[in-house]
Amino acid sequence: MSRRTRFNNLAEAERLARRKLPKAVWLAVKAGNEQGWTLDDNIRAFNELGFSPTIFDRPSSFDLSTSVLGIDVDFPVLVSPVGAQAIHPDGEVGVARAAARAGTAMGLSSWASDSVVDVVRANPDTIFQLYWVGTKDEIEARVEAARAAGARALIVTLDWSFTPRRDWGVPPAPPSDMSVRTMATLAPYAVSRPLWLSSYLRRGRIPELKVPNLFEPDGSVPYFGKAWSDFERTTTPTWDDVKWLRDLWGGPFMVKGINTVRDAKMAADLGADAISVSNHGGNNIDGSPSPLRYLSRIVEAVSPDVDVMMDGGIRRGSDVVKAVALGAKAVFIGRAFLYGLAVDGEEGVHQVLQILRNGIQETMFGIGASKLSDVHRDHLMVLNRDFFVDPAS
Repeated sequence: MSRRTRFNNLAEAERLARRKLPKAVWLAVKAGNEQGWTLDDNIRAFNELGFSPTIFDRPSSFDLSTSVLGIDVDFPVLVSPVGAQAIHPDGEVGVARAAARAGTAMGLSSWASDSVVDVVRANPDTIFQLYWVGTKDEIEARVEAARAAGARALIVTLDWSFTPRRDWGVPPAPPSDMSVRTMATLAPYAVSRPLWLSSYLRRGRIPELKVPNLFEPDGSVPYFGKAWSDFERTTTPTWDDVKWLRDLWGGPFMVKGINTVRDAKMAADLGADAISVSNHGGNNIDGSPSPLRYLSRIVEAVSPDVDVMMDGGIRRGSDVVKAVALGAKAVFIGRAFLYGLAVDGEEGVHQVLQILRNGIQETMFGIGASKLSDVHRDHLMVLNRDFFVDPAS
């Protein structure tokens, strides 16, 4: 067995991941658009909120469990659907196993490198995430494949604006094939991190970017670049299209990418069981503020029967508690688990989840809350009087 790489917090995991990954892969993981204002604000917003700790009546036991989309989880952190996790040979299957070990659910992207069948096998509490790519017939076939595989719920993500410009550079475009020319273009990046490349070669693989969950009508599996071209050509879905998808699925259903009260209400009206307040981790329109800043407004605008989640900037357990205090049922993590995956595969992801779980419990001890329902807004101190912004109605 190879020696495990340990880290004590997510900042350390991020530094280790950056050193381990080829530059192009790291740029894709770090992501963010244009100058990265939104990317930074996702973290900055958490730092503008503090806690009011107590010294009396601190709890001796804790219940961190909750339920999202009818799925019971041991603590309020779910793995976000993130595309192309071919940054480590363990891939999405390894992430799914780590999530199952930690007692939480796995969000699986349409753009994943592993199939929904394999991921559900690794973690039965898998939520399949769909982008609106291709024709309705193609979308229906992918939905039915997720249903047949045993996915517990369906997410539709609608917040991509095709603006992947970055002031710090953009990595090479994902391949549309693995021709000699493509391999020659990507080879310098791979060989720049020989240990990373050798982790694949030891398993008789190369880090190729196929997307099996976006299979073609003939059943063939496209490379990322080909599927991306199809995505760019697909017409943006309407409210009626999303309602059609919700009815087609028929089970627990989430709309992800909510940024306004209006959109939150529309998602609830079309029958969404859950919504996720998200700016796509800073990968949507740069200049949109952190979801944390308007999370409470959106929670107040929808029925209590709608599970409200958020993502963006979660780096420690105390961040999760802040989101819960503002009304989130749970949070998604994206880059946080990718850092762990890059450092040590499945074990690295498990470390990340344990660090977050421990941080949640430590924070709840400090504020005197033994269960999530005890956490409320009064536990928070606003360090910036202009912290909260009103989302467009």
